[in-house]
Amino acid sequence: MPDSYRRIVSLGCFILLLAGCVAVGEEFRTPTAEMIKNGVTTRAELLRLFGSPTQVGIEDGNQTWTWVYVRAGAFSRNLSKELHVTFTDRGVVKSYSYTSSLPEEVGRDIR
Repeated sequence: MPDSYRRIVSLGCFILLLAGCVAVGEEFRTPTAEMIKNGVTTRAELLRLFGSPTQVGIEDGNQTWTWVYVRAGAFSRNLSKELHVTFTDRGVVKSYSYTSSLPEEVGRDIR
């Protein structure tokens, strides 16, 4: 097999490997307790802080917004973070949860 042909095949394989790395959702700020207050923070404030939610829904009759970001690689584990917010009828935060498997956040106190 000619050397130039091997280089082309190797380059093609490398490009295919890179194509296996994907991100789903938009990167968003890591929330802190100062940013989101139950009974106080509004939908408009969350839009300003985090942008548009990835998903909207209903949980126990209350509107929910969810922000999701996932990084997936061909040879590495999937990394993700998710912010899930439930609103009252008045459009203020009733409750929220945040989870992350990003290495820069795991083991860090995010309160």
